[in-house]
Amino acid sequence: MGGLYQNQDLVICTNTGTMQDPRNVIRAMKRIVKEAKVTAIRFHDMRHKHVSILIAEGVDVVKIAARLGHTNPKITLEFYAHLLPNSHSDVADIFHNAI
Repeated sequence: MGGLYQNQDLVICTNTGTMQDPRNVIRAMKRIVKEAKVTAIRFHDMRHKHVSILIAEGVDVVKIAARLGHTNPKITLEFYAHLLPNSHSDVADIFHNAI
């Protein structure tokens, strides 16, 4: 698009770089899901899946919060704390080894 392109650092944008109408995104997603013959999910579910994968891979919650645009990791933890691995025994072992 040359000089017509407006880089607004968007994940999903029009051909000229401007904000995409959310209705167009939903229509495109529904078409892709239908053509791929996969289970339909809401667009927002992809965000949750993204976070779930990052947590499962051990990415720091502070980094995840920044990626999601949360102003505070506390917000992220309120929604996703149940996905964090239960590591209470690890904490006890670390403390034990330290003393």
